[in-house]
Amino acid sequence: MEGILTGLSAAFTFQAIALVVLGCLIGSFIGMVPGLGPMQVIAIMIPVAVGIGDPSIAMIMLAGVYYGAVFGGSTSSILINAPGVASTVATSFDGYPMARKGFAGKALTIAALSSFAGGTLGAILLTLAAKPLADVALLFQSPEYLAVMIVGMTAVAAFGERGRAYKAVLMVIFGMILASIGEGSQFANRPRFTFGYVPLQDGISSITLIMGLFAVPEAFFLILDPKRGQYKGDGQSKEINNMRINGKEAKEMAPVIGRQSILGFLIGVMPGAGATIASLMGYAMERNIAPKEKRDEFGKGSLRGLTAPETANNAASTGSFVPMLTLGIPGSGTTAILLVALISLGVQPGPALINDNPDIFWGIIISMYFGNVVLLILNYPLIPYIAKLLAVPRTFLIPFVLFFSMVGAYLVSQNPTELYTMIVLGVVTTLLRLAKFPIAPIVIGFILGIRMEDNLGRALTDPDYTGFSFIWQRPMTLVFLLIAAAMLLYPMIEGRLARRERKKARDSQVTQD
Repeated sequence: MEGILTGLSAAFTFQAIALVVLGCLIGSFIGMVPGLGPMQVIAIMIPVAVGIGDPSIAMIMLAGVYYGAVFGGSTSSILINAPGVASTVATSFDGYPMARKGFAGKALTIAALSSFAGGTLGAILLTLAAKPLADVALLFQSPEYLAVMIVGMTAVAAFGERGRAYKAVLMVIFGMILASIGEGSQFANRPRFTFGYVPLQDGISSITLIMGLFAVPEAFFLILDPKRGQYKGDGQSKEINNMRINGKEAKEMAPVIGRQSILGFLIGVMPGAGATIASLMGYAMERNIAPKEKRDEFGKGSLRGLTAPETANNAASTGSFVPMLTLGIPGSGTTAILLVALISLGVQPGPALINDNPDIFWGIIISMYFGNVVLLILNYPLIPYIAKLLAVPRTFLIPFVLFFSMVGAYLVSQNPTELYTMIVLGVVTTLLRLAKFPIAPIVIGFILGIRMEDNLGRALTDPDYTGFSFIWQRPMTLVFLLIAAAMLLYPMIEGRLARRERKKARDSQVTQD
């Protein structure tokens, strides 16, 4: 209670409130623009934060930019299938199909409410359990992180068509190959798959990959098939203003929000995981546990498929503050920039922060409650106007998507090679989509592949273990690997049982005839 009161006194001053609103506004705008993310804008704003002087108020503003970008990133994912930030990739899987059906307003409403609920529940969990969870996070070492990444890999079965899981597996392998381009952390000065081309030594950035997989192919499809750009309800205000969530939909969303708030927060607490992994794993989890009749709706505008990633990524962005503040370990790329900002303000993060600088620790946490309300107030009334982007002629929309995709890819490293890579990925992805291959597993293979390689290398070179002995020497690692095996076998067993049932049904029909 003393900490909460300290946070209230730090967060509810006029200057702090004004800067939270400013941070949320900037973050929401940056999140809506395809290809741009909070990392770049937070890095630019570090001198502004240092100029403010008060570390608690400066960090409250930067935190507002962060969760504001995650909150607003769903807009471009839903409307034009060009994720605003990496953590909203999974949002496009069902948000974009829902918008194409003429329910853009409802899709944006579901995203806004799920984001608010995930962020708020994440803040509650952060208030109650920040310190104990930080102690638990310290128990995780490279073997446990490796096992968790393998669990995430096995979830790809959720993205494949029933009976065609091999396509999802192939796409994961493709994503892992893309992740291995350049210098790995275990292979310094030994570039791989660059074919002697120096600009590729740094590898492919996640922004370039996402723009190449989603934004560029969508532009190609709009060019090849102009009718594809015609949404049901284009220009019809009654469709755009259809923002209400009825009782049945709210009842279906509630348990998804509850599960994904907890899952997303726990994934966010793990150093190096982040909101992108949380959203993908949340989506896969909901599809795997959904009833059969609901499972077929995923990828076609599913309510659960939109609620899950939007809840999980906002809860994870909140949870990522746990390792940053209590351990001094960044939970994601964005919190790494926030960590630099905190050190630039003369504050040393770590276990002593909660006692030495309680105004910063608790001020950030309390500001999240207010920030999530601000984001809902800012975004919800604008939904009918934002949704009217669908009425923009496709001849204007295509150049818009391509321009911001290229800007986002180039700003990552100011390397023209990123633009060429993005175009090549766009062409390859267009061909894969025409061949009915799922694209989401490529992202999973890329994001998790990098972390798997890093943690496997550290586990194998640890002098405490001989080879793969860490599997049975660390019980938590073994448990996670058994879970991964169960997740891998379940779709195979389910498919075999389904075939048996169909065969029995056919045999009984023949007998009756």
